[in-house]
Amino acid sequence: MTGRLKDRVALVIGGARGIGEGIAQRLVEEGASVVIADSEIERGQQTAKRLGSLFVAADISRKEDADQAAAAAIARFGGLDILVQNAGIYPWTLIENIDTDEWDRVMAVNLRGTFFAARAALPHMKAKKSGRMIFTSSITGPRVTSPGHGHYSASKAGINGFIKAAALEFSHYGITVNGVEPGNVLTEGMKLHRSAAFIRTMEEAVPLGRLGTPRDIANAVLFLASDEASYITGTTIIVDGGQILPEGKDFRLNPE
Repeated sequence: MTGRLKDRVALVIGGARGIGEGIAQRLVEEGASVVIADSEIERGQQTAKRLGSLFVAADISRKEDADQAAAAAIARFGGLDILVQNAGIYPWTLIENIDTDEWDRVMAVNLRGTFFAARAALPHMKAKKSGRMIFTSSITGPRVTSPGHGHYSASKAGINGFIKAAALEFSHYGITVNGVEPGNVLTEGMKLHRSAAFIRTMEEAVPLGRLGTPRDIANAVLFLASDEASYITGTTIIVDGGQILPEGKDFRLNPE
């Protein structure tokens, strides 16, 4: 620990497990006071207790929940310096089979939630003339995609567009807006919802030879939240082990 975020207050939305939990832990390690907001109440409470953080139940697709999460950070710690919107869902359904409700739910959580999170944090950061907003996007949508992720891809590509627009609009207030684009990250969710064969195939597609970890993503978020990134805004950091680089399947130096 170096105390890079000492005296900073961070709100991590979608911080109960997986990538979000890794982000919350990394920010705590660097001295931030962290509020975890999530719709998974029991797991969120457990994570917050383990990290010595505050937990707030929130469905980020609801404006009132986003506002309450930001207000909780203000009430508990007296400010809000860092917003991390990590909440997202990724059902697997082919476009021809996606019904309207499923499409709308993915957009509501992933994309509308990004908008609500930014709007909830904005007044507090605007008043201080400073702040960091960081959104979890994905390589899926902005860079690559796969069958079954039409709605997810559209939502994540939309997040990247929102990041640029918000960065431009909020720059006058001293607020930076950036994102991270994870590749395939080995989380509890992946282990639960994806087969061992799928995971092995994904590992083989990564030049560095392994899937990412939540801490890999958290380290990128930490950088964007820190003073070192004060002149960076409107962009994303790809954290994928080189997954999007190969032109074809046989990218090793000596393919068999």
